[in-house]
Amino acid sequence: MANDIAGMTERQKSLAFFTLITALVLEIVDVTIINTALPAMQADFAARGQDLGGDTAQWIAAGYSLAFGLLLILGGRLGDLFGGRAMFLAGVGGFTVASALCGMASDPGLLVAARVLQGAAGAIMAPQVMAVIQILYDPVERIGRLAWFGVIGGLAGIAGPILGGLLIAADIAGLGWRTVFLINLPIGLAALAAGWRFLPREVAHKGGRIDVIGTLSFGAALAAMLFPLVRGEHVGMDTASMALLAASPLLMWAAWRGLVRRAGAGRPVIFDPELLHDGLFRTGALIGLVFSAANTGFLFVFAHALQSRLGYSPLQTGLVHIPFSAGVMVGMGFLGRRYLARAGKWVMVCAALALLVADSAALGWIALGGHDLFLLLPALLLAGVGMGTLSGPVSPVALARVDRRHAGAASGILKTVLQMGSAFGIALVGSAYFALRGPVAGAGAGGVYAALAVILVLLVVCLVLALLLPARIFAPEPSSKAAQTG
Repeated sequence: MANDIAGMTERQKSLAFFTLITALVLEIVDVTIINTALPAMQADFAARGQDLGGDTAQWIAAGYSLAFGLLLILGGRLGDLFGGRAMFLAGVGGFTVASALCGMASDPGLLVAARVLQGAAGAIMAPQVMAVIQILYDPVERIGRLAWFGVIGGLAGIAGPILGGLLIAADIAGLGWRTVFLINLPIGLAALAAGWRFLPREVAHKGGRIDVIGTLSFGAALAAMLFPLVRGEHVGMDTASMALLAASPLLMWAAWRGLVRRAGAGRPVIFDPELLHDGLFRTGALIGLVFSAANTGFLFVFAHALQSRLGYSPLQTGLVHIPFSAGVMVGMGFLGRRYLARAGKWVMVCAALALLVADSAALGWIALGGHDLFLLLPALLLAGVGMGTLSGPVSPVALARVDRRHAGAASGILKTVLQMGSAFGIALVGSAYFALRGPVAGAGAGGVYAALAVILVLLVVCLVLALLLPARIFAPEPSSKAAQTG
């Protein structure tokens, strides 16, 4: 039976925390495992006389990402209204059911539909992780707890492609690629049982209502922004996509103005506009947006250029990433946890500087021909340390002074911003890379240098934003005690 927050012991809080981490593992592994499985899916459907063409294949990956990104804010708000525990259980249950549907899909269309459902369930599940952690721990305590995200997230990122390859090769009961989805069933059921037993009961905001207008208006704005970017990652931008992307800022502005008017009239809102009046939350979210764009763009170009310019195989490319993942775990699991509470913004400033050096060295190594692999590995290790040390603090910094009554909405907004940053990173950095790369494999280094230039601009912006953070990020606020009891 679930515990009341006020009476929870440290052991009970730890059990609740590690229950929440199962959602992180499900989310990361499911995103990374799919790329390994796509060729096997195409071969299996082709053997059945069903064509899994390029457009359908891209939507197996993009359908999940798009549904996930569009519904994160709503998922966070549902947690505020009905409690993080209830929405976590609903999200995990939906994710588990959708995974079963993916594993049983009899044709490509049903698989795409199940992936969209899986992304929607993930959007309900994911914001509750940070929201419940925010309720369980005070701002300084969160730093140590969130360090686990770096360690476990890094391991999950490495394990996803490897696990996918092993499951497909094992061909358990002749299921082939279907096991990469069906493996979620025992994990999901265990998470449901643990969530029911260990997660704390919260006081839901009785009488709260869902802001249907806000949900639809922000959903339309995000769709106009994310659809072209997610689709463009696979098939490029056409005129309609460019027009939709150009219209997205106007749609976002209209959605925001409507939100402010409804809040002023005392009507339901998808999130309290006061959240964006919190300078620390706003700056932290902007750092997350710009950093996510730079990091995703770097990883995209690095992996592509290793194969297209230097001729590395997919397996070799994956193995080269190991120092980067190890660095992420060190940066997030040790450096951020140890120094953020004491050094504050300077941890993020130093991490941004490290990334400026490391990303330049790694992509410069590729552009110059990739001689002597051992020169690359220290650069990748430093890039991973910088990435972990910068990304780890984003959530605790942005949420440090957010009223716990708005924990779910704030977490949903923050995850949406990070999702948008990833999409923008591939679009901006990828466009610069492909524009000057040349049509022939192993062609000139112009594309790598162009991509690096965009990445460096993004990192400089990130550095400036980090410098603008207050000196004492985790200084107690006058209303902190009230927030904790609210």
